[in-house]
Amino acid sequence: MKIIELLDKTHNRADFNCSNEYLNQYLQRTARQHNQKGISRTFVLTDTASEKPKVIIGFFTLSLCEVRSAKLPPSLAKKYPLTVPGVKLSRLAVNINWQGKGIGKILMIEAMKRAVIITDNNAGVMGLFVDAKDERAKQYYNRYSFASLEDSPLEMFLPLATIRQII
Repeated sequence: MKIIELLDKTHNRADFNCSNEYLNQYLQRTARQHNQKGISRTFVLTDTASEKPKVIIGFFTLSLCEVRSAKLPPSLAKKYPLTVPGVKLSRLAVNINWQGKGIGKILMIEAMKRAVIITDNNAGVMGLFVDAKDERAKQYYNRYSFASLEDSPLEMFLPLATIRQII
């Protein structure tokens, strides 16, 4: 059975490889420290049925953010104050052995669910924000209805109302 849990010291970070060295290094060297310091939260997907249940299949990192409302689509920008709070999907990666098997979708939906939990129970946010690393990543986020922010095509936003429809 696959489960998503908060990254801790028992997870095998050293063997994770998503083919992006920046993401690999973040998981291996920084993510747990950020969890401990309260900077962000990194969640990992593992398979409890595996012989090695602490092997990381994929991960995502969330933090809170604040965005200038002028960067939102004009129809939304006029309805909000100068800055708006959001949840930032800082990183999302899947181990190369699991790519192409729907793991990214599992992680994305879980990130969306956690954004809803934050706004329903803990803090007001208006959506999920992400910085796509390149055009290919942007196309990936477009599949989930993320829209580019004004003047920043790789900065993207998914309103909370849309997230609720998706999940």
